[in-house]
Amino acid sequence: MDNTAYAALTRQNGLLREMSVIANNIANTATTGFREEGLLFSEYVHQTETGPSVSMALGNVQHSSLRQGGLAPTGGRLDLAIEGDGFFMVQTSDGNRLTRSGNFTTNAEGTLVTNDGWPVLDANEGPIFIPPDATDLAFSSDGTFSSDGKPLGILGIFNAENPLDLRRENGVLFKTDAPVEASTTSKLLQGYLEDSNVDPVGQLARMVQVQRAYEMGQSFLDAENERVKTAVQTLIR
Repeated sequence: MDNTAYAALTRQNGLLREMSVIANNIANTATTGFREEGLLFSEYVHQTETGPSVSMALGNVQHSSLRQGGLAPTGGRLDLAIEGDGFFMVQTSDGNRLTRSGNFTTNAEGTLVTNDGWPVLDANEGPIFIPPDATDLAFSSDGTFSSDGKPLGILGIFNAENPLDLRRENGVLFKTDAPVEASTTSKLLQGYLEDSNVDPVGQLARMVQVQRAYEMGQSFLDAENERVKTAVQTLIR
């Protein structure tokens, strides 16, 4: 296989990966707190021994959009949304993770948890206990929650020091190795959930573009294959 075919194949591989990312975005259009994902393409230049260098396209870096999603009212006392750049922090079996998905509940012990059962953490990164008799539970915009006017604690809202370091795990969870800090600009809303920030129309349009680009690349590879086959047949006659 010559260098031209190798370059075309790297492009096709990147387009396949982008199609997978787009399909996942569309599938999560209705997922609470989901962040639209994209694929970054970079150029890889390989120096050959006898000829000019070969430039290949690599689609191997995925990034998530941190654009604010729509805020939908639900009226649920444990449905929480963040207006701004902050994140909730949850405690998983693999360590603390950040999320924008705020459809919480309580487990049998009264701990505030996600739908997957991970404890939601307070401002000191500790689990949050909701008293069973807290029927009028209220959350203020800074995360302070109270019952009968008595403060019970402060829900943690955190900012990642380096948003570009966020790595997606399990759909709506993000991992970061960089330090996190309490958010001073985000606002907590009780009785709301944040919609996915996926633009379905834009994603469908991009899917069509990627499909056409892939078909064009496949046509080129088919033509290149025929050219090589014809050349080989000519040589062996």
